[in-house]
Amino acid sequence: MSPRTAWAICSANSWWSVFAKKRAGRPRPGPPVHDDLLAFEDDKGRTRHDFTAAEQVNTVWLTDITEHKTNEGKLYLCAIKDACSGRIVGYSIDSRMKSKLAVAALNSAVSRRTADDVGVAGCIVHSDGA
Repeated sequence: MSPRTAWAICSANSWWSVFAKKRAGRPRPGPPVHDDLLAFEDDKGRTRHDFTAAEQVNTVWLTDITEHKTNEGKLYLCAIKDACSGRIVGYSIDSRMKSKLAVAALNSAVSRRTADDVGVAGCIVHSDGA
């Protein structure tokens, strides 16, 4: 009998297996991997974000990944923008959207801003993705 048929019979008779399904994975210990430092709570209790331009460069960087369709396939662009100056401070382009795309863009931004003798310590990088 197929697993679906067995499930249907058990479900119709309110039978449940004594063998539990394996869990997907163990929960990760410790605090969350990110802090939303741009979030605040408005007067109605909703979480909002403050994306206003910072007073100093390299205080807040905003990033996103866009997908562009070409004749040869898809192309992904990850750009990092400084909220104060409004300039793109780093970017990366690749044919696949993997974590190395974002890491390369961040490395590009850090190396460009470090070359300009402007420190990036304490900079907040905000992305809309999870």
